[in-house]
This record gives sequence, structure tokens and C-alpha cells, in this order.
Amino acid sequence: MTRFALLPLLFALAGLAPLHAQDAPPPPPGASSAPDAPRPWQSLDPAQQEVLAPLRGHWNDLSPRKQAHMLKRAEHWVTLPPDRREEIRQRIARWQTMTPDERERARENMHKFHRLPPEQRERLHEAYEQFQHMPPDQRERLLRQWRSQTIEQRLQGLDHPPGTPGAPAPPPSPRHPPGH
Repeated sequence: MTRFALLPLLFALAGLAPLHAQDAPPPPPGASSAPDAPRPWQSLDPAQQEVLAPLRGHWNDLSPRKQAHMLKRAEHWVTLPPDRREEIRQRIARWQTMTPDERERARENMHKFHRLPPEQRERLHEAYEQFQHMPPDQRERLLRQWRSQTIEQRLQGLDHPPGTPGAPAPPPSPRHPPGH
């Protein structure tokens, strides 16, 4: 199997925001269900506000349960290296810009991902890492190719990795005029 065999599913998962602020787990048995009152943004300490900055405009609209969940996550995030914290901030910001339909698709895709056998999840993770380390122009070219395919072609790409019998032919590469 080539390293690009799982790209269709990888691209479907690539837009996911791993932070599921809206999917906070239920409290453990015997624990209080949720705080009675929301925590206003102004009541957060500076470190919490720094980590949760992408949520600033929406914080006061979150349910007390979601606020508590995010505050618990923030406690962990402040212990992470700065580059990891920045990555988390970007994911939160991306999640906040998603439409409700995009968030729902992201949740569905994440549930599908977690139902995959561990070896498939690992292969997808490896493919994602390879994709992230590609030069930007190569990533863009692969994304354009994937977006130009029909659902059937994408699914066929999962069943028949490139270079195997039955694999769809890649779309022709765009030709550049001389001198470009």
C-alpha cells in the first residue's frame, strides 16, 4: 500500500478540530452535575484568559458545564510547551470559526475515526504527519486533486490505493504556458 492510499479519509479528517468543547464528557457518578452559575470572562485569571483567548467572544455564551470543561483543559494546557499551547489556541480558533454543520461533520468524522481499528488509525496518523511535512505547493496540489474527485472516486481510492489494479487514474496535471 502506498503512503497516499488513505489520503481521501485523511483529508476528511484534516479539517477536524480535536478539541470538542461542545462535547464535554458527562460528570463522573456522584459528582455534582455542573456549576450553578456561569463564570464571566472577567473572572478568569490572566493565564486562563491567555490560553482561552480564542473563546473570549463566545465565553459568556457557553454553558457552565462547557466553561468548567474548558477551564479544566486550560489547567493542563498551561503545563505544555509554548509551541503545543499555540497549536491548541489555533485549533480552538478554527473550531470557533466553523459553522454548526461543519462542527457536526467534524464530530461525525472524529467518531468514525475512533471506531477504526487501531492499525488503521495509526496509518492515518502517519499519513497525516507525512502530509504536514510536505512542501506547501505539494499539499495544495493533493488537496485540489482530492476536491476535484467525486465521492465515488474518493472511496475507490480507499479501496484501491494508487498504483494498484482498479485504482482511479490521477487527474491530468495543469499545464503551464511556456515561460511560467
